[in-house]
Amino acid sequence: MAEPSIYDEIELEDLTYHPATTLYTYPCPCGDQFEITLQDLRDGEEIAVCPSCSLMIRVIFEASDLPAEEPPKEESTGLAVEVAAA
Repeated sequence: MAEPSIYDEIELEDLTYHPATTLYTYPCPCGDQFEITLQDLRDGEEIAVCPSCSLMIRVIFEASDLPAEEPPKEESTGLAVEVAAA
């Protein structure tokens, strides 16, 4: 398979990280944003794509540059706990 045509190579520190969506973005010349998820980066993917045009960038990073993985959140049992008044 041929190497995709890369518009530019960008350091991870130059991308904007959005913790709520775990998405990294970087401005695209078309006016939209290149996008790549944190999970994609952890999986070894390094190509961020623009959803509005055909441009792609290569994200330059080391695995140690990525935010630490958060432990899975415990699911609530839905049981109410009464607290005695003092």
